[in-house]
Parts: sequence; C-alpha cells; structure tokens
Amino acid sequence: MSEIAATQLKVVRVWAFGSVNSIPQAGTVYFQILNSTGSYLNTGADGLARLDAVVASAETHGIQLVLPFTNNWSDLGGIPSYNAAFGDNATSWYTSAPSQAAYRSYIEAIVNRYKNSSAIFAWELCNEPRCQGCATSVITNWAANTSSYIKSLDGAHMVTLGDEGWFAPADGIGDGSYAYGGDVGVDFTANLKIDTLDYGTFHLYPDSWGYNYTWGSTWIEEHDQVGSQIGKPVVLEEYGTPFPHNHTGTEAPWQTTVVNATQVAYDSFWQFATINLTSGSQYDVNSIWYNDTEYTVLARQHAADMLAKKVA
Repeated sequence: MSEIAATQLKVVRVWAFGSVNSIPQAGTVYFQILNSTGSYLNTGADGLARLDAVVASAETHGIQLVLPFTNNWSDLGGIPSYNAAFGDNATSWYTSAPSQAAYRSYIEAIVNRYKNSSAIFAWELCNEPRCQGCATSVITNWAANTSSYIKSLDGAHMVTLGDEGWFAPADGIGDGSYAYGGDVGVDFTANLKIDTLDYGTFHLYPDSWGYNYTWGSTWIEEHDQVGSQIGKPVVLEEYGTPFPHNHTGTEAPWQTTVVNATQVAYDSFWQFATINLTSGSQYDVNSIWYNDTEYTVLARQHAADMLAKKVA
C-alpha cells in the first residue's frame, strides 16, 4: 500500500470476495463458505482478517477502496460458487431466490463491517457481470434492486455496478459488433440511468474482444459521452494489453485520451504488481510492475496528470 501511495494513486479496487463450497486445506484464504444450507463467513486469520488488514492499511495511507462483492468468473469463487451451492447457472443466478439471499447476506456483512471506515470509496455489485443471451433488463433489474438494497444499508457511500460497459442496439452507438450488440446481456446506458448507481464503469481489453488497440480511444470517448448525457461520472475501471513489461505503446494513448479528451473521473490500469507481496500467483500479462521502466509513464506520470486534470 505504501508503494501505491507513493505513486499518488488515490483509488484502488480490491476484491472483497473469496467464496468456496467446502472448507479448503489449511492455509487457503477464503472469506465465505457457500453450500445448500446458506452462506457462512470466515472471520479468521485466513479469512476476513486479511481484508481487515487491507482496509486498515488503506486508512493509514490515505487510499480509497472500491470493494466488489462477487465475481462473474470463477476466480476466487464468484458466481460459479453460488451456482455450485444452489443449483443455478450463469444466467439464472440473477433471479435465483436462494443465490440472491446468500449474496445479500454477504453484502450485509461486508457493508456493516466496513461502512464506517474512512477508506471506502464505493461498493461494487460484481466484477464484470454478464448474462449471455439474456434480455438486458435482467441485469438492469438486478442492479437496480441490489444497489437499492446496498443504499438501505449505507447511504453515505457510492455504489457502482462493475460492468465492462457493453452497449446494446437500443443505445444507437457503434457498429453492432460484439461490444455493441447486447449479446452478453448488459446495456451500459440503461444501467447508468439507475438512480441508486452513482457512477458508471467500463473496461477495455481490445485484444480479447477482437478490436484493434486504437479503437480503445473510441470506446473511452463513447462512454464519456454517455456519462455526460446522463449526468453521471464514468470510470475506466480496468484496461490492459498482453505485453509484459511493454504496455506503454498500447496503453499510453488511452491515458492521453482520458486526460485530454474526456471528463472521465478516474482510470485504473489492470493491474498493479509488486515483488513485495508473498504471492504473485494472481499476476498476469497485463500487470504493471512497481518501478519497472514503464511504471514511470503509466503509473507515476499518469497519476500526476490525473491529479492535475480539471473535471466538471
């Protein structure tokens, strides 16, 4: 956390989830057990005590945290762990009574545990929610109901969705290709209009989505325009390219777009990496390593540029 603070990065997104379906081997970190009888917290040294330490460190270093409650993917359990416990699948989860009851129980526990912390920036419903082949109303309705529930627990902090920013044909944006077709069941514009969501999120991985890297600036500007039309901030919450230690050529132009051509409130590269952690197992080809050569441009200089940026 001290390295992040020294870089002048002010907001950090940290996983506030880690679910399993049975007690794992000793030494495994997990926050929640999910099985057919419900949801059970692990508050021990290999559980939420770890997240307690992160929140305390953020408080000490003056860093704000975005805390997502679950993951669309199986990393650290996510929605698949709910499905394993309650017999749901990737699409039925959003409307499943037992899954949503367990999910809300976890939300309540996390919000009540940390809502008085000075380190909380926002609560996030889910990392990259998708409902492949569903009507976009499924996620929009779920997001509206869940964010309203979070606000009932804590009206003092912001709430956001955590989606990748997919558009739908009804938005009249783009060429109808993958990012604009609505096939993953997400409509960024409709979701941003939800009263109990305070700002919008979008991600950027052109290589994975079948677009060229220069298209990234178009994607950024499109979301900025929607945010301006609706009157809410938007955040480029994740972005990356698969070039270890060599991301500047692809990502610096996106950062320039954010700084000079938009009102985008903040952006966060995926992901901060340091040798000073006990495990590097979660690092990938997108990671930006502390004090690597590219770190000066993509982290230190960009943080300074964002701090100097004037936004409406």
